Order: sequence, then structure tokens, then C-alpha cells
Amino acid sequence: MAVVDKLTLSSLIMTLPLLLIPHRSVSQSVLLRAPRSLIVAISPAGRFSEPSVAVDPTTPGNVCVVYQTPASAEYSKDSGNDWSASQGAAVESYRVSGDVSVVFDDAGHALMSCIAFDKLGTQDYWAHGATRNGIFVKRSMDGGKTWDPQSIVVDSQATKPGIPFEDKPYIVADNTHGPFGGNLYIGWTEWRLTESVILFSRSTDDGTTWSAPRDISDVHGLPRDDNGGLEGFDGAVSPDGVLHVVWTNGGSIVYKSSADGGKTFARDREIKKTAPACFIPSDVYRANGFPQIASDGSGRLYVTWSDYRNGDIDVFESYSGDGGTSWSLPVRVNDDAVHNGADQFMQWLAVDGKTNSVNVIFYDRRLDPENLRTWVVLARSVDGGRSFRNYLFADSSFVPNGAFIGDYTGLAAYGGRVYGAWAEQVSDTTGMKREINHDTIVKIGVADFNEIK
Repeated sequence: MAVVDKLTLSSLIMTLPLLLIPHRSVSQSVLLRAPRSLIVAISPAGRFSEPSVAVDPTTPGNVCVVYQTPASAEYSKDSGNDWSASQGAAVESYRVSGDVSVVFDDAGHALMSCIAFDKLGTQDYWAHGATRNGIFVKRSMDGGKTWDPQSIVVDSQATKPGIPFEDKPYIVADNTHGPFGGNLYIGWTEWRLTESVILFSRSTDDGTTWSAPRDISDVHGLPRDDNGGLEGFDGAVSPDGVLHVVWTNGGSIVYKSSADGGKTFARDREIKKTAPACFIPSDVYRANGFPQIASDGSGRLYVTWSDYRNGDIDVFESYSGDGGTSWSLPVRVNDDAVHNGADQFMQWLAVDGKTNSVNVIFYDRRLDPENLRTWVVLARSVDGGRSFRNYLFADSSFVPNGAFIGDYTGLAAYGGRVYGAWAEQVSDTTGMKREINHDTIVKIGVADFNEIK
């Protein structure tokens, strides 16, 4: 069973404490705790990170969280109040499985995509000297409680000189009532010795079989992931059944769409110029600003990312009301003062399938004048992404101490309840670096915005 870390003020929402931003902020704004928030630690201390979370649209009380390494899962049957560990999520016979993402399909089944490998190649140059590796899917017919023992191969590479490395898959479900309802899609990066490409596969039989992977990137990237590579594939399906996908190429966000269930795609379009997508905030092993995309019930699209165009790192969002043809100017999601030296980074996006609210989670350092202590903040928009209100998910914070806290966080939202997942470094509780300990722990935060005006 998961361990409850903090349960705070569910019956006293109107008296939530106000936490003042330090004096360097121009506006002296405040951060409220997210309403009726519950924080749960769902992993032991170790090398755990990169969570993904999904809500079952057929039974919204069912929630599943996956994380690495190895690929692991927790599930809740009561909207995140209680959590239990599941078994069998890891890919059998491989030494490492990770880079996980999870969705529920329109039948209420949970599906997880992940990578598996035995040995990485050269650091930041994964295709150089890698061993066998691949992209796999695990299926759960009971909402994440148990997982099929056999992993489904989407793409695999046998050990041989010069093999590519398959990396960072993300799975997308078409849960609309459109012409391709029930389809599943996966996109990922393939690192080659001299370039990087985005590969794509689809399933029309509930994830049992997958199409042969194909390259959907018209422009290829550089062969390393420390900037210039094609990375961070994400996708969303709008109510008309159109699949919209994004990834990063160096200093820009690439967008394209498929109107025929993933059979063919329009040409790549660069929709946003950004600062480089990979960066190193103070005291973090590495971080990134890879984009996410989501659609609301009207077909309005949203893209989020983070970059350091303002000197310190900020989180941004842009929206499209015409199916991705045109996009708004960037909206700054974190609402602290511009140029205040505080970093906000590694965001994740989720649009509530019932309320259409736009939700973004990210790491935030505005409360520490030294820009080291790190909190988790939830931003929420109820005006179509034009503005955001920021909330603290928890009072507690951590100092990374150089730990690897992953390449992404996780977020899901449905019916006014928001589920955020993230990794924290666990050794420091006082604000003083007593030792270098790179153990991390995965937590999930649940917030309930029902009855909030």
C-alpha cells in the first residue's frame, strides 16, 4: 500500500494558509494550497522518477500511476484517496524498463508504454554502443491492478554494431466517439549514430498488435539529446478524431496532425520558437522543456513547454481555436514576477475532460531566494488558457542535491479532480545539505476543485 505523506485541510479549505513569495517579487502575490489536497508517497526511496498518471473515462474513480525504474504501477479505485501497488508492470527478461506512460482506453483498460534495455550507449549519445533495446506495451484489464505477463513488442533492436536506441515513448488513446475511437498511438525518438527521428506506430485492436514503426519526422535532428535532437513526442485526439502531435527540434516546437487515424500525417510545421529544450537548473542533474499537447471538448488545442527566454526558466502555454492552423502568443503560466531569478521547470499538461479546465504542473522555486529549494505547483486556467492561477500542491519542498529527478512529471484531470505525479530527492528535510544522497521518491498529489468558484 502507498504511504500517506500529508493529508491537509480537506475540511478547512476556507482557512488555507497563504504563503508569501519573498521580497524580490514585485507584486507580493500569494500562493494558496490546492483545494482539498492529498499528497501520497507511492514509491520507496531509490532511483524512482518519470511518473505518468491516467484516469479511466468509463469509471473516473479508477486512477493509475506508473513510474520507473523498473517500470512500476500503483492504482486507486476511489479517486486517489487510497493507493495500492500492482505487480507485473516491468518488461520481463530485460535488465531495465522505464520511460513509462499510461492511458486508459475507451473500454476502461489501462495500457502502459515503456522502453526496455540491458545497457545504454555513451552518455548523451545513446546510439553509440547500446545493446538490445525496444519499445513495449503492457496491458491491464482491471485498471492497473494486474498486468498481462507478456509484454507486447512495438519495436525492438537486437544487439549489433551501430544499432539505434529507442527512447521516450508516449502512448495516446482515442476515447472520442469519432471515426477512429478506440485507436491507440505511440510515438518516440529513435537515436541513430548520425541523426534522430520520430517513429510512430498505431493499434486498432486494443493494443494487442501494432503497426510497423515508421518515421513521421520530415526534418531529422542531431544524434544527441543535450540539444538539437528530436525529442518529447506527445499527442492528443480532438473530438473530431484528428490526432495532433508535437515534439521539440532544438529551439522549436514541431506540430503535425493526422485526420485518418494515424495512417498518414500532414507535413511538419514549426509552431513556436523556444530557447533550447534541454537545460540544467541549479542543483539538478538535468531537466528539459519538452512540449505537451491537449484538446478540450470543443476542439480547442493547448501546447505547454518551458524555456529560459526570460533569463530564469518559465513555463509557457499557447492555444489554438482553429484546429492547429494558428496559435496564440505564449502565455506565461507561472504567475510570479518576470526576471525574478526563480526557476519553474519540467511542466506537464492535462485538460479536464468534463470541465475543460486547463491544468499544468511544474517544479517551482519562487519561495526560495537562493533558487534551490523546490516546490510543486499546479496552475489552472478556466478561461481557455488565457490566464492561469497558481496553487501549491504541498507545503513541503526539497533540495535536489544534483539528483536525477527525471525528464518529466505527470498530470491527469477529470470532473474537477486533478492528479499530479512527480519525483523528489529524499535526503534533505531541513534546508541544509547534510550529505549527497541521490535517492528519489515518487509522490502523487490529488486536488479537488469541485465547489470552487
